[in-house]
Amino acid sequence: MRAPAGGEAEPEDEAGADRTPLLGESQRATVPACCSARYNLALLAFFGFFVLYALRVNLSVALVDMVETNTSLAKNTTSKVCPEHPSALNIPRNTTGKKYSWDADTQGWILGSFFYGYIITQIPGGYLASKVGGKLLLGFGILIPAVFTLFTPLAADLGVGYLIAVRVLEGLGEGVTFPAMHAMWSSWAPPLERSKLLSISYAGAQLGTVVSLPLSGIICYYVNWIYVFYIFGALGVLWFLFWIWLVSDTPETHRRISPTEREYILSSLKDQNGLLSALPYFGCWVFIIVTGQIADCLREKLNFSTVCVRKTFTLIGMIGPAVFLVAAGFIGCDYTLAVAFLTISTSLGGCCTSGFGINHLDIAPSYAGILLGITNSFATIPGMVGPVIAKSLTHHNTVGEWQTVFYIAASINLFGAIFFALFGSGEVQDWALNGRHLHRN
Repeated sequence: MRAPAGGEAEPEDEAGADRTPLLGESQRATVPACCSARYNLALLAFFGFFVLYALRVNLSVALVDMVETNTSLAKNTTSKVCPEHPSALNIPRNTTGKKYSWDADTQGWILGSFFYGYIITQIPGGYLASKVGGKLLLGFGILIPAVFTLFTPLAADLGVGYLIAVRVLEGLGEGVTFPAMHAMWSSWAPPLERSKLLSISYAGAQLGTVVSLPLSGIICYYVNWIYVFYIFGALGVLWFLFWIWLVSDTPETHRRISPTEREYILSSLKDQNGLLSALPYFGCWVFIIVTGQIADCLREKLNFSTVCVRKTFTLIGMIGPAVFLVAAGFIGCDYTLAVAFLTISTSLGGCCTSGFGINHLDIAPSYAGILLGITNSFATIPGMVGPVIAKSLTHHNTVGEWQTVFYIAASINLFGAIFFALFGSGEVQDWALNGRHLHRN
């Protein structure tokens, strides 16, 4: 790729060679979403992640009913302890569920064991998806936890070690689900519909948590805690049957997709490899996890101040992406280098989570939710106006035009980094002090 020299218009054939390799040259008419194979996939994924998170969080509710009440503590309660709130309907609580004498430490190990398995298969999940396909990996990533959930009551009866092992195995299964789903969308999601399709599919996770927590409590109260695992486990198995029957790894192998939709998806992806497009976001996710551990280690083990850690990671997470974003405009037609630079740029952006991203909790713990809502509202503005501005600046899709877009984005990053470095704080602000948070970081 060559930038136009002297601001002169280029001949049509030269301008054609000056196109960015990351965007297609024309926009095709979209295929209706209603009853389409790609939106059916999003809907099935929605229910899959709904079940997935229900399987993940149901134990946290059921465990309360599985553990014996500490009667000695109950006898020694004082007037300062609130009495149990009576049921408004005065319906007797079910007491047929078996109880176990697990202390607080044991309960902690039981609840945390899931994540020991979950963290192991996160990164291998993306590799496995490329080998066995996202359909099977995601399908079994939900079926395995569902089956082990069905065996949870038996494992609890056999002993706490068996229950912990079951939860670890559930985590191993669930760990591959998000990488597998991303791998599937790399073949299914047209670039201009990715946000909609991914938001539909992943929204099931949040709804699964919202629904399963109170529903698990109702089941424990009126029926028996074992049915929490039987019901949600059975739902997972049922979902798996629909998933295997209705879903295909790619549009080419789908039995019921219309020829028009197949052509639309394939033509929209032919100049932009979906898996490569997902690489930057995968890198960002890795950096978020890793830098979170490093940031807390710097504060706890090496006694770095909170403000020093926040400013350091903010500078890395904003200046680093700016540098590689600008550099991406000067690499010619090297596709590999373009993907590498954009991946590094987006990945480094993940450092900001351990920088300004959690600074709300440092400066105003009592108002962190409100502050996040305010800042996140402002953060959506670039997503709204960015595409409009980029489109208005790239009428001819030349390298020179895209360099201007990259300069603007890098300048915004640089301004934000400098502003935070000058005015950022790591201490609780005076206006945010109340009875709950009278400490300094």
